[in-house]
Amino acid sequence: MIATQRTPISRVLIKLSGEALAGKAGSGLDAETLKYIAKEIAAVHAQETQIAVVVGGGNFIRGDAFSAEGGIERTVADQMGMLGTIMNALALQSAIEAQGVQSRVQSAISVSQVAENFIRRRAIRHLEKGRVVVFAAGTGNPFFTTDTAAVLRALEIDAKALVKATKVDGVYDKDPKRFPDAKRYDTISFDEAINKRLAVMDQTAFTMCQEHSLPVIVLDFNKPGALLRAIQGSDEGTLVGGQI
Repeated sequence: MIATQRTPISRVLIKLSGEALAGKAGSGLDAETLKYIAKEIAAVHAQETQIAVVVGGGNFIRGDAFSAEGGIERTVADQMGMLGTIMNALALQSAIEAQGVQSRVQSAISVSQVAENFIRRRAIRHLEKGRVVVFAAGTGNPFFTTDTAAVLRALEIDAKALVKATKVDGVYDKDPKRFPDAKRYDTISFDEAINKRLAVMDQTAFTMCQEHSLPVIVLDFNKPGALLRAIQGSDEGTLVGGQI
């Protein structure tokens, strides 16, 4: 356990899984879930926090799993997954704008008729103008997860923290669904999380966070107001990796 202090976050990157947009169906897109996510983001935006989002594509396809199961080359399967994230990003952009908040989608692969190409300076300018920026298509490269893309974009835009929105309310010492006595951490260091092999995010992404001292907040996005409370500086979820 490490001593930490939380303060309001001025610029944040939120990592959303594709499954988070699917609701209870587990795949595809759910309109009510999209509306809920957009409202949670709009509530944070109302506090003048600059917000970027990286969204996964697992509600449509997971490249590694699809390649293994379908006999499709991994590079092609990952490219299909990138297209899934673009669909999710466009849906999320529309839902956010329905809440009265301007939004832009930037893609790591060129789809200029539906989204901007990722340009770091332009993304930062959008944030400074109060627009929510949704990053799509991961890193634009196969074999890299959207967790890694989230860390990369967070570092590029100089986000003060990365929020990993999950279905659990933080990081536990073991799977809380399987073990009723699982212990939740309020705070934990990068070294402790690595030594205990806690599944915060994929190893490449987590190592990047550690190397660049990027704090990560893991929280339950299905808990109304959790995102806002975490960004305002409350002890919501688990803070991984130091002081904000």
